[in-house]
Parts: sequence; C-alpha cells; structure tokens
Amino acid sequence: MRILDKATFAAGCFWHVEQIFSAVPGVLSTRAGYTGGDFKNPTYQDVCAGSTGHAEAVEIEFDPSKISFKELLRTFWEIHDPTQLNRQGPDSGTQYRSAIFYHSAEQKAGALESRDALQKVPRYLAKKIVSEIVPAKEFWVAEEYHQRYLEKHGRASCRS
Repeated sequence: MRILDKATFAAGCFWHVEQIFSAVPGVLSTRAGYTGGDFKNPTYQDVCAGSTGHAEAVEIEFDPSKISFKELLRTFWEIHDPTQLNRQGPDSGTQYRSAIFYHSAEQKAGALESRDALQKVPRYLAKKIVSEIVPAKEFWVAEEYHQRYLEKHGRASCRS
C-alpha cells in the first residue's frame, strides 16, 4: 500500500503554480483552489474581490517515496518571488500572496528551515522573504474551468 502526502502552496496565480507542480515527478495530482480565509464556499469572483482572506493556492498530492516535501519546497521557492508582498508580477492583492500552508509539524519545520536558509542566499540578503508559513485551513476547490487551465488552453504560461 502506497502512503501519500499533501502539500498546499500559494505563489501568485494558481494557473502557473498548478502547471509547474503537475509536471514534477512524484506529484500525483494537483487541484487549484482557495484557502487561508474564513469565508465558506468562495467563488473566483469572491476571492478576486479581495475581501475573503483566501489565497489562490494549489493542493498537491504526492508520493513521499518519490519526492520529498523538501524538494517540493525547493520548487516553490524557485517559481516565484517570495519577497513580493501580496503580489506576483502584474497580479496584485492578498489573494496572490506567497504562502506555505503546512499540514503537519514536520512540514512547518521544513518550511521554516528552507525559508531561513533561502534568506541567507546573497540574492535575498537585501530583501525580506515575506512568504507566510501558516497552518492549512479548509481548501475550497476552484471552479472546473480553472483546473489545469493553461494545459486546457494550450498556453505555456500565464503571459503567453
């Protein structure tokens, strides 16, 4: 019997985040959605309004015998700018914040350790990493048209 694990990351527009993680070996599934807020059953329109407290996020199911949470963290840090507060590129608002929503004490420890190590890299010495590291809350799956959006539309990225 294979034991699976879950990770949840927010790093700007969930289309890009999902596309990257869905291609990582050892990742079995991804779901675009909303988490981090207290509003029940948020829609895309609710979250885009910026008043629900949710972030666009991706929930990842992975096989820890094939990829570690530490390796997923490495991908997370590489795919966005963790020094941008409540934005990524042209997307602005708390719904586009950078966050790691941890599911266990081990994930929390790994996330804190990786953030602290990254903060010492010369590229980040002059800028503070602002990514939240917070407990996972209820994850609301986004509308079907958001799932694997870039793949469905034959786009290589959000900007193409």
